[in-house]
Amino acid sequence: MKQTTDTILMVRPSQFRKNEDTAVNNYFQTAESTRDNTQELALTEFNAMIQRLEKADVRVIIVEDEGKLDTPDSIFPNNIVSFHGSKAVLYPMFAKNRRLERQLNVLGVLQHEALPYDQIIDYSIYEDQQQYLESTGVLILDRINRVAYCSLSPRAHPALVERFCDDLHYNAVVFEAYQQVGDERLPIYHTNVMMAIGTAFAVVCLDSIRDSARRQAVQHALEESGREIIEISEDQMNHFCGNILELRTKTNADPLIVMSEQAYKHFSDAQKERLTVHGEIVKTPVYTIEKYGGGSARCMIAEIFHT
Repeated sequence: MKQTTDTILMVRPSQFRKNEDTAVNNYFQTAESTRDNTQELALTEFNAMIQRLEKADVRVIIVEDEGKLDTPDSIFPNNIVSFHGSKAVLYPMFAKNRRLERQLNVLGVLQHEALPYDQIIDYSIYEDQQQYLESTGVLILDRINRVAYCSLSPRAHPALVERFCDDLHYNAVVFEAYQQVGDERLPIYHTNVMMAIGTAFAVVCLDSIRDSARRQAVQHALEESGREIIEISEDQMNHFCGNILELRTKTNADPLIVMSEQAYKHFSDAQKERLTVHGEIVKTPVYTIEKYGGGSARCMIAEIFHT
């Protein structure tokens, strides 16, 4: 099993804006209201990122959000679906308007691209029980060693983490991670803002895990996997340094490490040197998407693994 893929899915937005339904527990979103040109700016950033990835020799499959539904966060498809060989998994979403994203015919587009899936596992029924699990937003997968790291939050229910691990044959490393919001320490909404796992490295904000035993358990699991651990601070986490993704190229050249320009600027020179040992850094500016969506480059990418 490989950790990375050369084929990804992205959704071109048609009505991107600040989603008030997600802002209740996504503290990376701005407090400002959406501006009139937000969709235009986000689309420009999205198209530039597509161009940059394709130039780097990644296969990008694009789903068009035609604007028929109220889907302001459709630009973040990694939260609604994940792919595992011949299986596709659909997930229960915290925000009601995000549930509409399952109607964007992602699997139909993949069928057209000769990437059909033999089995669909659908967890969306758990929305009726107010139990949520937002895909690779909350599940950071070590696909090589079959370990799923998850920070529990309103977007990640422990029973569904267990169900996923049973169905997909993973072992869970569960913990709680927090960020400073005003005078409070509040749960991080998605694990993928504080952790990223590549083939031979892991970026993680260990300081966000307040419980020392759980923090040590996460560190130990990462060390046992043989990966180089690159720790980031909470300030770096707040600038999306944890929201990065390793990809392969179609020609199997050096791996790529995809991140936003903001994240790149907040990594130290020493951290960048350590990362470049593991792959070529591919950075792109997505400031509008980060500001209003509360997600960054990794959130925009759904990895496609197919056999």
